[in-house]
Parts: sequence; structure tokens; C-alpha cells
Amino acid sequence: MAATRTRIVLLGTGTPRTEVGRAGTSTAVVVDNRPYIFDFGPGVGLRLSEGHHNGIAGLAMSDVTKAFLTHMHSDHTLGLGELMLTPWMFGRVEPLEIYGPRGTAAMARAVATAYSSDVAKRTLNEPHTGRGHETNGRDVVPGIIYTDDLVEIEAFEVQHGEWDTAIHGPFPALGYRITTPDRIVVISGDTGPFPEMATRYSGCDVLVHEVYSSAGLSSRPREWQAYHAISHTSASHVGRVANDATPGVLVLNHQLLWHATKDDLIAEVAAACSGPLVYGRDLAVV
Repeated sequence: MAATRTRIVLLGTGTPRTEVGRAGTSTAVVVDNRPYIFDFGPGVGLRLSEGHHNGIAGLAMSDVTKAFLTHMHSDHTLGLGELMLTPWMFGRVEPLEIYGPRGTAAMARAVATAYSSDVAKRTLNEPHTGRGHETNGRDVVPGIIYTDDLVEIEAFEVQHGEWDTAIHGPFPALGYRITTPDRIVVISGDTGPFPEMATRYSGCDVLVHEVYSSAGLSSRPREWQAYHAISHTSASHVGRVANDATPGVLVLNHQLLWHATKDDLIAEVAAACSGPLVYGRDLAVV
């Protein structure tokens, strides 16, 4: 039998501000051609189809049955309807299972309700698989949240601004550590600096991390500078943490450049980190 092979596919590297050539944030961890989707920003369905068309095995739409959400921001969730229904059009037979922080189950129910007329009409008039349109949303807390014969997935809390509301209570943001037979992958989600960063990332083979350019941030209004300083991670800080955690490769994702350039951002990271570095692009495979 062939050895297990784990690949990371950047389905979308975008941010809340739409950009040509960048779909919303989404990452596929593909293990033995079985996909596990982390976040589902706008365009996730199109990127899955493009990747599969381009020969990336494991991105067959009908095989998408497991998804994991880092937090509730729109650039990470607007593709939920696509992930729920488009694979059904390709013959998915199992319900979609979504794991994420508090609010995930409620969001899945709400989106299912929004498209209930679509489902009703299709089940009445079109050939279909029985349960492929169903979605089960699960709210999780930090710890081991999912295991099967190929992966163990651990969620850990990260720092992404204030999510506590008087009406709904706290909505934590999560990162994920995915252990497969041949690789350990960490996906930071959106996060500002927090004390346990290096410990959470230590020993991984691939670290997919959000990042912003300090040079670019300096051009932003002061209120935005204050927000990003606590809710996201500067290139230099990402570099320092990666230097301590020593991942096999650091993959820069969700890049906030503003008026900086790709080269500026890479230089900021590289000044603090001597390890292998990849600037993430949509449909890149690591």
C-alpha cells in the first residue's frame, strides 16, 4: 500500500476586502485524497472545482463532508451555503459535518433554513441523494474535537479581538492542530499575539499563519492600527514565533498588505525567521 500523503491546499487566501484572484479564506488538508476543509470564505466551491479540474486529487466536490471553522467573521463563512449545497449537486451522499466555536451550529441551522425552499424544490423535481444536502453544525470547545482513521484534530483558543456580547455571550476564535500519519499541520486562523503561540505551533511540519505588514499598517488610521495590533499578527511577530516553534515550513496566509508589497511582507518575516517560508497563493499546494 502506498504511504499516506498529506497535502495542504490553499483554496482561498483573501481578507474581508475582496481582491481579484483571491477567494475568501479557506484551507484544505487532504489526507489520502480525503479532504478536511478549514474555513469556507466566499468562492470556496469554485476553488474546489478549479483545484480538482487542475488535477489536485482529493478535492472532488462529492467527497467534501468535514469542515472546521476558526471564527464567525464573514470572510471565513460566506461560502457556507456553497459547501452545504454544491457538493450535493455532485452526488454527495453524506451530510456535511461542521465543527467550530460557539455559534457554528446556529449559523448552520440558519443557512439551512434560508435555502429550505431550494432543497424542497430540488428534492421534489430532481434526482438526488437522500441526505447529501443535510448539515450538522457542532459547537466545540478547545481540546481534541475530531478523530478518524486518518486525522486527529485539536482546537485551541486564539486571540482575535473582543467576541463577548451581552446578548449571545462569548464567541471564541480557534486555531487547529491537525495530526496525520505523516505530517502535523497547524492553522492559526485569525489571531493576534498570545503567550502560548510558540507552544501551540511547536514541532509542526506546516504552519499556515495569518499575517500583516507593519509597514502597511503604518498607513492606516490610528483606530485601525489599534485594532489590528491586538487582533492580527505582524510579520515580524510571525517570524519570531516561527523561529521559536521551528515549523518545517511557514506558509503566510490572509496577508494584509495595505500599501506594502509582497516583497515588503516577506522581508519583514525573513528578518526575524531563518526557516523555510512560502507566500500563500490561491490553489497553492504545500
